[in-house]
Amino acid sequence: QVQLVESGGGLVQAGGSLRLSCAASGRTFSSYVMGWFRQAPGKEREFVARIKENGFNTYYADSVKGRFTISRDNAKNTVYLQMTSLKPEDTAVYYCAAKIGGSYQYWGQGTQVTVSS
Repeated sequence: QVQLVESGGGLVQAGGSLRLSCAASGRTFSSYVMGWFRQAPGKEREFVARIKENGFNTYYADSVKGRFTISRDNAKNTVYLQMTSLKPEDTAVYYCAAKIGGSYQYWGQGTQVTVSS
């Protein structure tokens, strides 16, 4: 079992920055891939970014590439999503998830990010 708790969401103006955090507990944090997803009102949840167990391999959705950075601190059991140059279309509930056994099995409760124009 893995428990995930996101934090760091809020209201920010377009062009601003936010850093999301996701604290994990349960299974050994360094043994699984972590991802960030988001869901905007009326839309399906979409992939944002993921980071491999060792923290050296990352992958991003085209919509956030160059603006968002995913990182992890295995000593703190935490994954981060640094978001810069935010746009109104980035407004969504952001979720972190743990990928175990080939699929994202564990999810946090989500944190709201609202970008005003």
